Amino acid sequence: MNLFKQYFKDYHKKGGTKELLVLAFPMIISTACDGIMTFTDRLFLAKIGPEQMNAAMGGAVTFQMMIFFFMGLTGYSTALVAQYFGAGERFNSTKAAFQAILITILAWPIILIIKPFVVSFYYVVDIPASQINYQIDYLNILVWGGLFGMLRYTLGCYFTGIGKTKVVMVATIAAMVVNVLLDYILIFGKFGFEPMGVKGAAIGTVSGAAFAVAILTVAYFTRANRQMFGVMSSFRFNWRIMKTLIKFGYPAGLEFFLNFLAFFIMVALFHSQGDVEATATTIMFNWDLVSFIPLLGIEVAVTSLVGRYMGAGRPQVAHRAALSGIRTGIFYSAIILILFVFIPETLVRVFQPQSSDAVFEKTVKLAVSMIRIAALYVLAEAVMVALIGALRGAGDTFFTMAASVSAHWLFVPVLWISFRIFNLSVVTAWFLLVLVILIFCIVLIMRFRSEKWKTIKVIEKQ
Repeated sequence: MNLFKQYFKDYHKKGGTKELLVLAFPMIISTACDGIMTFTDRLFLAKIGPEQMNAAMGGAVTFQMMIFFFMGLTGYSTALVAQYFGAGERFNSTKAAFQAILITILAWPIILIIKPFVVSFYYVVDIPASQINYQIDYLNILVWGGLFGMLRYTLGCYFTGIGKTKVVMVATIAAMVVNVLLDYILIFGKFGFEPMGVKGAAIGTVSGAAFAVAILTVAYFTRANRQMFGVMSSFRFNWRIMKTLIKFGYPAGLEFFLNFLAFFIMVALFHSQGDVEATATTIMFNWDLVSFIPLLGIEVAVTSLVGRYMGAGRPQVAHRAALSGIRTGIFYSAIILILFVFIPETLVRVFQPQSSDAVFEKTVKLAVSMIRIAALYVLAEAVMVALIGALRGAGDTFFTMAASVSAHWLFVPVLWISFRIFNLSVVTAWFLLVLVILIFCIVLIMRFRSEKWKTIKVIEKQ
């Protein structure tokens, strides 16, 4: 009851629920669209067969692992742009954005170089033979088109930092429409095209990202944005701002990379248990993704608001913004909790192939159990994303990196020991991972309550 009272009591205040929702709603829509794109890829491929669906998940996680150091690094430009904006230094906002763009462009060839080494890992962990070639095809296309996805993210960070999240929303909706249409046409072979399966899904993903980049680029060069933020004078290397971006962004980049490396290994270990276990894991993570991605919109909004108010020297308002994010996330997650507990089999059968499939029928009971276990931590997710957003926005990025990486790298030995030493089922192993997630949530709560993040100085006012 107190949660509801405080939710509405702070509604109209600075950093309250209203201000958060105005900023967060477009980002929630944007991240939900990202979820729909990923979900659609796997749903359409599931109609062909579980092997291609599993391959799409394995390939996507691999690609994210490869790019997430750079996305975490450039992602701090959201907080940096927001702090300059809050401090009244608008021209420095675009200078910070351009430093992030430089990093993004330089990252692409590095990703191309490391791809063959990453692919070799598939053979080390014994990805099923029915899946591995599809997975390599999917990854190859994502990597060659990866620059579009990274630029889309980097440009989105700038607009989020200055509070223009509607631009990001429009670009993401456009990307979703392009992606879903091309998925339907290319995966199934419509309108005269040959059925391409998993390759068509990857082409749809890259094409949607390219379309979004075009929209964001046009918005970046509008007259109003050029004049207000000095866009044309920002296109030069600025060591002072680049150093700040790297100093506060590298912990997030390292965190993203190490976390997704751990997740990549974790998914590979689940998939190595066999076709049935791989399919159950993929279905569970698909629904977990759908439930989690809208929360990322809240995290981004909290990061932006906290960064803005910390830059303006108002830490108590930043604190209120974080609490508003927690309350909003809990209301959303309560709905997910109900769905996971009461209708998990309905959720699983959404991925049923068009033709009868023995692997899928063996999967249903296993996937239902895993989804119900996931319900144990959906409320904790809402708390975690808001606290991580607040700590990052304030500049407490090293702690969030250390805590998050420690939690994720506990996953790997827990799974390895569960499967290779004790021969536990995937359901038992998944339950053990959920316990680690809940411990991580408690650690974040303790850090936030210590209020050390309120004393961090990120920018030097000129």
